[in-house]
Formats: sequence, structure tokens, C-alpha cells
Amino acid sequence: MVRVRLFAGAAQAAGRRELSGDWAGLTAGEVVQELARQFPSLGPLAPTLALAVNREYVEPDHRLQDGDELALIPPVSGGEEALFEVVTHPLSADAVARKVVAPEIGAVVTFVGTVREWTHGRRTVHLEYEAYPEMAVREMERIAREIGERWPGARVAISHRVGRLEIGEASVVIAVGTPHRAGAFDACRYAIDRLKQIVPIWKKEVWENGEAWVGAQSGPPWQHPEKR
Repeated sequence: MVRVRLFAGAAQAAGRRELSGDWAGLTAGEVVQELARQFPSLGPLAPTLALAVNREYVEPDHRLQDGDELALIPPVSGGEEALFEVVTHPLSADAVARKVVAPEIGAVVTFVGTVREWTHGRRTVHLEYEAYPEMAVREMERIAREIGERWPGARVAISHRVGRLEIGEASVVIAVGTPHRAGAFDACRYAIDRLKQIVPIWKKEVWENGEAWVGAQSGPPWQHPEKR
């Protein structure tokens, strides 16, 4: 038996969030095709879906085993103007900053996190980022709500890139706009600290002589109450 989980637009198209079936031995792509036949509204979305088996991204030709969990993950960016997004393309700090500009905003502070070459004396060749996209976006929205409570009138945009990143490339861009400059600086610092605490994004550091996954979070979120 294989369990299938559907998210966001995929769940809406199929009219359900979970399915199960005797699909062991089929590929992930074949299961998607079967579901598209069962639920015609899912068909147009099928080519855009990312696939994950047991919380690991896979290609459509990945063969399923009994007990596997297959997740159908729609695109999460919502277009160029999405305030909170997980993307695979290079990031533009100017583009993210423009999202928080408004007549009532008097200051915009932008944070850009980049891939550095040396960490604790060890040379990094490149990084690989992975995320749980839907939950990551939801937690980014949560951070924005927290900022709005502490700094009334603030506007927030967060973009995080996943996949392989080379030295010097931007992995995350955060822009915060507030009526006054002090709030913008403080809220932007708050945003990156909270992102590292609660947003499910991980990175693999690839060195000249090895590699290791490093969680972006600094522990389970319940160990890090909101900063008040």
C-alpha cells in the first residue's frame, strides 16, 4: 500500500488531501498519471508538480515500494510578486525590496545571505539547499505576522532559493519596510533570526573532502519562543 499526500492546489483539484492505493511497483510518475485520470481537474497541474517520497525529492521514474509516502507538491512561489516564496532561480535583492515599497513606508532594509567559501577553516565548494516548500512559506507568513505585531505598519517579503548554489550566490533575501528606519533595521534582524529558528529549510555543505547536511534551524521551534 502506498500513501499519497496532496497539498495546496493539488488537494483542491482532487478534492482530498490523502489517498492510498496498491501502487507499490509503479513509478511516482505513473501514480500521478493514474490520479490525473481519476481526477481530471488534477491533469493540468500534473506537469508542474514536484514529487517527494518519504520526504525526499525524487524524479518521476522513482519506483515506489510498499509503505512509501508519495507527496505531490505544487509550485509555491505564486509568481514574481509573491511576498513569500521558495524558488530555484537566482534571487534579486532589488526585486524583493520593491515588494515592500509603499507610500506609507519611509525606510526599506534588505538582508542578503550569500554562500561563503570558508567556514571554521574549511573550504566550501558549493551548497545544496532543500525545503519543505508549503510549510516554509507558511512559516515565513508567520514571521511577517509577528513583525506586524511588534512593528505596526511593517511590510515584509522573503525569498529563499533551493538547489545547488555556488560561492557568492544569494540563498535568501529578506526585505522589510517600515515608516521609520529604526524599525526597519530591527525587524529585518528579527526576520532572519526567526527564519533560522522555524522555517524548514536545510543546507548541505559540500567541501573539498566531504559533505554534511546542516539544519538552518537552531533546534525545534518550541525551544525558541517568539521574541517579545
